[in-house]
Amino acid sequence: MGYLSKNFINLHELEKVDLIEILSTAEQMKADRNSDRDLLDSKSFILLFDKPSTRTRISFELAISQLGGSCIYLDMKTTQLGRGETIKDTAKVLSRYVDGIIIRNANHQDLIEFSNHSTISIINALTNESHPCQIMADLMTLKERFGTIDDLNVAWIGDGNNVANTWIQASTIFDFNLNMAIPREYVPKKAILDIAKKNPKINISQNIDDAIQDANCVVTDTWLSMNDDENERSKKIQILNEYQVNSDLFSKAPIDAIFMHCLPAHRGQEVTDTVIDCDRSYVYQQAENRLHVQKAILKYCTIN
Repeated sequence: MGYLSKNFINLHELEKVDLIEILSTAEQMKADRNSDRDLLDSKSFILLFDKPSTRTRISFELAISQLGGSCIYLDMKTTQLGRGETIKDTAKVLSRYVDGIIIRNANHQDLIEFSNHSTISIINALTNESHPCQIMADLMTLKERFGTIDDLNVAWIGDGNNVANTWIQASTIFDFNLNMAIPREYVPKKAILDIAKKNPKINISQNIDDAIQDANCVVTDTWLSMNDDENERSKKIQILNEYQVNSDLFSKAPIDAIFMHCLPAHRGQEVTDTVIDCDRSYVYQQAENRLHVQKAILKYCTIN
C-alpha cells in the first residue's frame, strides 16, 4: 500500500490540464462502460463518511466495483474516530491498509489534516467548504448539452454554500461566466470571495434578474445544509424565499437555458416541481454523471 499519491481535494488547487483530462476520461468511460474494467484490480478503498449520502456513496461504490476494485464503507461515528482517536493515528493506520480514502466530512480542516498524515490518495466527497466531485459532474453535463464550457453563462441562485464555493473555484479554471444572486447574509466566506474578486467573469450580487437574464444554465441547491444551526433554519428560509427557482423566475432566462441541482432537492423551497420536472431540467443527468466522473477521478489518482 501507499503508492497512490495524488489527492483530489479542491478544484482550484489542481492543474487545468488534469481537470480537462478527467472530464475527457469521464466522457470516454460513459461512452464505453466496459472500459478499464481491471484498472483498480487488487486495489482497495475506504469510504469514510460522517454525513448522510445517496448519490455520493452509491456512485463511488459502483465506480470502484466497475473498475475492478473493492471498498469498505465506514461511518465515522462508529469508528474509533467517534470515540476520540486522533485523525493522525487513523490516517497513518488506514494508509497501511488501503490504496485510497474517499472522505465525506462536515469539517474541511479535518480532511486537510487527514491528507497531511496520509501516504495514500484522499478524495474529497464533500465538506462544509467544497464539493469538487459534484461540480466536475456538473461541468460534464454542461459540456454534453452545449458542446463546450467556454464562454457559457452560469447563473447561481440561492445560498452561498459549499457547492457555490466550488462553482467559484471552477470558474477560476474554466472559461465561463458565473453570475451569482446570493443574499448578503449568506455570501461565501472571505477566502472564497477573495478568489471571486480576482476573476472579472464572476459577479456576486443580490440582483436575481441580472444574474439570470443571459443564463445558459440556472443552478441552485438546498437552502439548508446538514451543518446549519437549527436555530437559524427558519430565518434562513425566510430570507431565501425570494430566491426560489420557480416558473416565473425561470421564464426570465433564455428559452434554451437548462436547470441544474445537485440533489437532494427540497421541492417547494429552493425549486418548484414545475421547474425541476420540466424538459429543460438536467438534474438526473448530473446525478448519472457522478458515476463517470468519479471513475475518471479514481483513474487520475491511480496514475503516477
